Amino acid sequence: MPVNVISAGIATTIQDLGRPGYYHLGIPMGGAMDRLALRAANMLVGNDEGAAALEAVFVGPELEFTEDAIVAVTGAELPPKLDGQIQPTWTGFEVKAGQTLSFDFLKNGARAYIAISGGIDTPPALGSRSTYAIGALGGVEGRGLQPGDALPLGAQPVGASAGKSVPDEMRRMPGKPAELRVLPGLYWHRITEAAQKGFFEDTWKVANEADRMGYRFQGGRVLEFVEREQPFGAGADPSNITDACYPYGSVQVPSGTEPIVLHRDAVSGGGYFMIGTVISADMDLIGQLQPHTPTRFIKVDMDTALAARRERAETLDAIRQTLA
Repeated sequence: MPVNVISAGIATTIQDLGRPGYYHLGIPMGGAMDRLALRAANMLVGNDEGAAALEAVFVGPELEFTEDAIVAVTGAELPPKLDGQIQPTWTGFEVKAGQTLSFDFLKNGARAYIAISGGIDTPPALGSRSTYAIGALGGVEGRGLQPGDALPLGAQPVGASAGKSVPDEMRRMPGKPAELRVLPGLYWHRITEAAQKGFFEDTWKVANEADRMGYRFQGGRVLEFVEREQPFGAGADPSNITDACYPYGSVQVPSGTEPIVLHRDAVSGGGYFMIGTVISADMDLIGQLQPHTPTRFIKVDMDTALAARRERAETLDAIRQTLA
């Protein structure tokens, strides 16, 4: 029995852990912007951690249930309401057939993850149900939710029960100001030492252009480039390079003015230089940043990046053990 979409909220999409293996063809991995929050939501309702759930941005959808289920809402503090009654976040709760799930106003963060026991069972595309709207892949007919959609659910997981909760200390969210750790990249030498220092000293703010493809930041000093003769095919702007591949988390600074961090649905290559890359452990945090959020970039080395990745894996293990 499906879950009926009464209203879709803002940019609500179906997301799982994405479709790795096609980036070399220009198809990004995609998937949840905050992967830890998605995994935790699925654990709370008894699903596989990579099951498809809903990613809601700023405003939640309104959903009518036609069968009993367990629901959990993680990530942004977007309080769920069951027939108008507020329910806790980061906690599994029961929903009965005929009840309606809606949401209160956003309290913190940007993206909430709504997991339903059984998982959303729309047809996969290239091995994933994640919505990649630009390529019309996954989701509901390759798009985000719309009123009138009916979301099919998979089989209810055996032994799933409501009432489990993720402890506060395991609910990872950005600080104030947000801090994003960056590993300087192949083109770090393209800016002057003063510009290198200034990039990490300045406090930036999230611009309005912040979506699944990337986040733009404003407010820091303009970067000064080391003078050089531009190579053939690189274009006249000093921030241009001969086309190269972009890793996830790449920090581009077109014309040296406003950094852009590429995220889950970003293109796989192009002609802008990359000052560095946000480490994998901090990519989840970017998806929870609202426009105008003060943000600092923190310079780290590879050892620190790898240690942070281990710490994030340990947090996931701790959540698994708590909910087992």
